[in-house]
Amino acid sequence: MSYKSVRARSLAFGSGLVKLAKLTPHEDKIGIYSINKVEWLLTEHAANAFSLCIVPLYDTLGPDVCSFIVNQAELSVVICSGDKVELLLKQDHPMKGLKTIISFDKVPAELAEKAEAVGVKILPFGEVEQFGQTEPLKADPPKPDELATICYTSGTTGNPKGVMLTHANFIADLAGAFRSGVNVNETDVHVSYLPLAHVFERVVLNAVLSQGGAAGFYRGDVRKLFEDIGVLKPTIFVSVPRLWNTLYEKVNTGVRESGFIKSNLFDVAFAAKQEGLKEGFYTHGMWDSTVFSGVKDKLGGNIRIMVTGSAPLAPYVMEFLRICFSCPVVEGYGQTECSAACTTTPIEETSTGHVGIPLSSAEIKLIDVDEMNYLTSDKPNPRGELCVRGPICCKGYYKEEKKTAELIDEHGWYHSGDVAEFLPDGTIRIIDRVKNIFKLSHGEYIAPEKIENSYLQSQYIQQIYVHGESIKSCLIAVVVPSENLLTWAKEHNKPVDMSKLVLDPEVNTMILKDMEVIGRAEKLRGFEVVKAIHLTDKPFTPGDILTPTFKIKRPQAAAMYKDALAQLYSGLP
Repeated sequence: MSYKSVRARSLAFGSGLVKLAKLTPHEDKIGIYSINKVEWLLTEHAANAFSLCIVPLYDTLGPDVCSFIVNQAELSVVICSGDKVELLLKQDHPMKGLKTIISFDKVPAELAEKAEAVGVKILPFGEVEQFGQTEPLKADPPKPDELATICYTSGTTGNPKGVMLTHANFIADLAGAFRSGVNVNETDVHVSYLPLAHVFERVVLNAVLSQGGAAGFYRGDVRKLFEDIGVLKPTIFVSVPRLWNTLYEKVNTGVRESGFIKSNLFDVAFAAKQEGLKEGFYTHGMWDSTVFSGVKDKLGGNIRIMVTGSAPLAPYVMEFLRICFSCPVVEGYGQTECSAACTTTPIEETSTGHVGIPLSSAEIKLIDVDEMNYLTSDKPNPRGELCVRGPICCKGYYKEEKKTAELIDEHGWYHSGDVAEFLPDGTIRIIDRVKNIFKLSHGEYIAPEKIENSYLQSQYIQQIYVHGESIKSCLIAVVVPSENLLTWAKEHNKPVDMSKLVLDPEVNTMILKDMEVIGRAEKLRGFEVVKAIHLTDKPFTPGDILTPTFKIKRPQAAAMYKDALAQLYSGLP
């Protein structure tokens, strides 16, 4: 699709939407409930053209959360994929103000009748677009300080909070990213698969399109994502640590299983490029074509820049990506409340272990967190809660004045809840989380996210949930092993079957010992060391114990693994 046709279709759909759903530009909001697809993008541009605020709903939301958002945001219309229509009509989770559902796909007649019975009209997307073509309206674009979106954060407890972001917020974030050196041009191709309901993907997609680049949408099945990438051959690849870690494990497993000669050759080539990286060189005249071309082909072979965000990326994985794909890897840090990113690593950066420097559209400072002993006076690196101020920061939480007051102080500083340290070279490292702390029975404070990030450096751990209780004296954990365990199993004459390995006491002991080694290297204090682990072959997924941005929902995790955790504690002194 050309830019001209996208604009024409967006204006047509926007015209039909305003008329048929009886919406008022500059006042009304619309919901979008779907995986990434062309219609999502057309709806966003239609909303922008007619000053309608977008309220995205995560594709993984359950009916209770979906109902809460529709009711709180007072949505009279939701544009969605066909598989979401029935969920929107569930009467045990009534959506009081919902009057119109616009479906991307054909809806069965019985479902349309069910909707009509509860006072909801279902319209096909194509019909709305066609109506707008015959009765077009003049575009009525928004002012910079008008709301572009109310983006509900998933939250680890309670109902989600609606972050109010303006058009100016988005533009400031884009400008800051571009000025940091993230160069995008009309030859670039982006594959859109991270959820558009989150600001991270929306900012990336708008960055590409604002510079004349192209975007392709995956088919909706993450298991076939690499097939889609092979067809599209993107030049920009944006992802989160969960996928990067999977890619890292698959490549390393393939290398180890390729035989002695090929494995050794890979190690020699990797070491040579590792040295070159220290001097700022991403490419190598011989090794790129002979050793790493096969790895590059896994992402289509045309990648020239990678972007990672949402959660910390292990330094060894970052280095692996830069070496194997011969390109810069930019890591960003931010939250929905600051329009996605407030820091990025400069495009030419080759060091690891930090999230770069502030965008030019953000101020950043640290404040003391006394109860966790993180102080701005700490030597050699000042430490404290990271606060952000500037044109990227949101207006607050929708209909939540009390929570907004807790979020943004009287001087305009947004309090992130993350603990950071300023490194000597001016870069920033995220080291902990303010709110995710609890005490053990001896009174010591525990920051589980910091401990989890340490243990994730184990080659045998894909995911980990660290657990503790105020009446217990030590920590335990639930661990999802990585695919590297299968290689270990083959070498130790064990069944190459993850479902059997997680039940093997010898495997449990081996992984726990590896964690002990990492704990010493990371200088974890005695009470921060995990004493027992439960292994599971079922990965943590969004919708059960992960938020859509892959943060652990601790109360839900504790409930899900209640029996296993109790058994671990019963087996300890």
